Amino acid sequence: MSQKPNRDIEKGYSDSEIVAKLRRLADCIESGSPFEIQVANERIYVPMRAEFTIEHERDDDEEELEFQFKWKIENKE
Repeated sequence: MSQKPNRDIEKGYSDSEIVAKLRRLADCIESGSPFEIQVANERIYVPMRAEFTIEHERDDDEEELEFQFKWKIENKE
């Protein structure tokens, strides 16, 4: 199986798009289903085993709040 290239993408969305994505995410979490989302033309499958964290950063002139999912990639050999 070939390894996917590294990526670091940040994409903005409209309010209605954010609401729709968060609603789908909440529904998946509540039903115990994996979450699927497309970001910059790549479909991402977030497994149920993913760890969810919220990160807050602050410096002199900016604050950032990140909702983040992390999981280990399983080899399918």
